[in-house]
Amino acid sequence: MGYFARCCVLSVSVSLIGALAGCERGAILDFSGENGGANSENTTILTMFSGPSPLQAVEWASDTQDPDRRVRGTLLLANAPWGGEDVYLRLYRSHIEDEDAGVRAVAIRALSLHGTPDDVPVIIEQLDNGNDVVREEASRALQRLHARGAIVPLLRHSDIRDEDNWKVRQYSAVALGQYAERRVIDRLIDAMNDRELSVNRAAHRSLKILTGQDFGFEARTWLAWVNDSPDVFAGRGVYEYPVFHRDPNIFEKVMPWMEVPNELAASPVGMERVVTARDGNAESQ
Repeated sequence: MGYFARCCVLSVSVSLIGALAGCERGAILDFSGENGGANSENTTILTMFSGPSPLQAVEWASDTQDPDRRVRGTLLLANAPWGGEDVYLRLYRSHIEDEDAGVRAVAIRALSLHGTPDDVPVIIEQLDNGNDVVREEASRALQRLHARGAIVPLLRHSDIRDEDNWKVRQYSAVALGQYAERRVIDRLIDAMNDRELSVNRAAHRSLKILTGQDFGFEARTWLAWVNDSPDVFAGRGVYEYPVFHRDPNIFEKVMPWMEVPNELAASPVGMERVVTARDGNAESQ
């Protein structure tokens, strides 16, 4: 089963993942086995609609024989409220080396949700992975984790001369919006000439955040302004990574425990708090 097909199979389970939040931390499986797995006393009528239990999600994520189960289990754990516990982080990090591309892809997604800047080097390595889905997940993950070591790889993978996957170029251009450097500005202006509109839009978004200016999609106008400006970052805004959002479906409207898995916009993990020149307020940069 392909990676995208796996994600389709999981769509209902992920929508229902909020029901798993009803489990107390003490009920979450300890990989050491010392706690004997999930506490069955926490089962309620709501868990009948929650799909796989936390225990089953862990068993699937750890199934060495079935990559489909590893994908399903890892994705369920990553989307659970308690998916950032150290024991699960160790699992995600180990899955980065998995032989199956789908498992590697969901492991990267899990680290984008729960990881730290220390995970950036291994994610960068996956930008050159032979599988496009893995590479797309890696470039998206770098939108959420801040580390200066990511700048050069992002510059390269946002460039159509070095990167043939337009989604990787698009996600990389978005991620560059968190790094206030002249070489980043130059790369983003050049990306205005990319043949894909989505890449143009991503570069435009990042340029507006970094400079506080908006010259549309005119690369020449951007370049002229940059060359004449004494401080291109004087009006710099606050970078926040793109988030998932959708309206509730019919089931989520009638069942109060089924919440839409929407996210709140935020700045990447690892960004320092600085004072912006525009308003004098402390913001994440």
